[in-house]
Amino acid sequence: MRCLVLLFWLSAAAALSPPATAHERIDDWLRVSAALRAGANASVDFTPNGTQPGLFDLVNSDNCAGCHAPATSSPPSASTFLPHSTWAGSMMANATRDPLFWAALDVANHDVPGVGDYCLRCHAAKPWYEGRIAKNGAGGLNDATRGPAGCLLNGSYDRADDPGNDFSGVPCHYCHRLMPQGPRGEPGYVGNADAWVDDAPCNGNGAEPCRRGPYDYAAADLPPPHAWQASPYHLQSDICGLCHNVSSPDLANGPLKTLKLNDGTETGHAFPIERTFGEWQQSQYASAPERTCQSCHMPTSSDANALACTRPGYPSRANDLPVHEFAGANTWVPGLIRGEFGHGLGSNRMAALTQTINRARAMLQGSATVDTNIQNYAKPTATANGTLTIRAAVTNLSGHKLPTGYAEGRRMWLDVAVRDATNALVYESGAYDAATGVLTRDPSLRVYEVAHGVWNRTGTHTCETADVPSGPPTFHFALSDCIARDTRIPPLGFRPATAADPDGYDLRPVGANYPETTAGSGTLVNYDVADYAIAIPAGTPTPLSISVKLYYQTASKEYVDFLRDEASSNGFPDENTLCAGAANRPLAAGPQNRTRGEYVHELWDRPYDLLFADGYEGGVTAVPGHSPVELVQSATAVTSD
Repeated sequence: MRCLVLLFWLSAAAALSPPATAHERIDDWLRVSAALRAGANASVDFTPNGTQPGLFDLVNSDNCAGCHAPATSSPPSASTFLPHSTWAGSMMANATRDPLFWAALDVANHDVPGVGDYCLRCHAAKPWYEGRIAKNGAGGLNDATRGPAGCLLNGSYDRADDPGNDFSGVPCHYCHRLMPQGPRGEPGYVGNADAWVDDAPCNGNGAEPCRRGPYDYAAADLPPPHAWQASPYHLQSDICGLCHNVSSPDLANGPLKTLKLNDGTETGHAFPIERTFGEWQQSQYASAPERTCQSCHMPTSSDANALACTRPGYPSRANDLPVHEFAGANTWVPGLIRGEFGHGLGSNRMAALTQTINRARAMLQGSATVDTNIQNYAKPTATANGTLTIRAAVTNLSGHKLPTGYAEGRRMWLDVAVRDATNALVYESGAYDAATGVLTRDPSLRVYEVAHGVWNRTGTHTCETADVPSGPPTFHFALSDCIARDTRIPPLGFRPATAADPDGYDLRPVGANYPETTAGSGTLVNYDVADYAIAIPAGTPTPLSISVKLYYQTASKEYVDFLRDEASSNGFPDENTLCAGAANRPLAAGPQNRTRGEYVHELWDRPYDLLFADGYEGGVTAVPGHSPVELVQSATAVTSD
């Protein structure tokens, strides 16, 4: 167990002392932060940078709904633009309800005890900063096992975002208190949630910290009914990079894991777990004319009725309101949350989760183009085989790799099929069995994914992606120190090399060839081209029809199987046993008497229909739900006979 210097928190004596000044309040948590870094055995502090636990309360997000969610007088379209109603269905709002996250957290804590503190800093911001994870906010520790496992959280998965509930993901108040630098000009961070969070009275005279955002209220405007400060930082992609550039945890003596090349060469770089921000930063989108993360993931509302606040007198925000939808590609987990917990989250939450699913599908469909054409064709005869060569191309239209984000289980692939004149299947690469969840790994398969591994884990002197040779794939993100494969498609204008990483080790493709746009430019193409040479059996009825489909999946069968099997083989306790004796336990929602790995696997196998407004209604489809395979784009061609 960590033994860190214990400092008495000034607020504990608030009843005996006058209110703290802004300067004193800043000193409070700076002293705590320094103690955590300098304390005995500080090398096991997984979160030593930025603002530390001990903040005054982060306001619950339902508090914001009073002005920023639809009112009875709001137009019917209000739920499509108001900040709270668009945020409410997002994975930002539900990051602490995500059953896939909790199953992965158990594996991480088993692999590296206590590392869950680092994971929960993003996924459970409010309880982390208020001292209910590993650190107690007074310079000391909570329960070093149950805290990083999320057992000290108040509330429940299926409870609304009221003041007593810690399962509210990334609350409004967290993002709107972020600062680009520390309170004394300390440099800002990009990555690992090493954030600076304002905890001083607003502008030196408010009763609460500033709520920061993009608007600067002119004298003619009605100012908001809370402390506020205009913040250019909230218009910059750097603020998104806090949780979307993820490296192996930064300890007091360096990274937990560093990146090794596939020949074992040690780079000394913190292992790059996720680089969505870095991918954008090295793309054309980060150059003039810049397109920020917010440009795509918080698009401006064009609704003539757009308002940020429903209180009377506030200005129209038509064409001037970033919509807080934060849509990505994940359609599966919002559907699970809706079906499992949605009815307890508030009257509008089900619709908000449905809205998120629909917007994620729209984002996926706009992320790429697919083209195909016939290169060569020799028609089969009654006695002789024919030949067909087709070319398929996928172009990445997103501002980062395709796909991007957390690597484990996430993938895109091409399904290339040829059918004869009777619609009988002649050839297929990339076949997916919806009943089993198995993607056929045929020799021609074009799959876009990342495979992280552990170098020389079983003595092969390679980047190993299984616990035993030739065994099923494994996913130990807290232990990963090499990249066996990164075949994802680069974004437009992508340059893997940076000043800090001149060889581009953190960002370059691995096991895939994306050539330079021009020799020596260092800029890679943003498309993949694949040729398929297919023998057509004699007597095949023609003409032949070719279809090329690009699919996306959030979590593969192999990943979900791994989470279940890891829990079983290592004897992980069920959630209520793991958290026994903690406040507000046992819970009556979520895994309960199952391990978190068993629970997410059960959800994988459960039949449900994402289009059902009320989520899972019991046996509405015959096919197991799995992580839905989403069609991104497709193209077709027909032979000319």
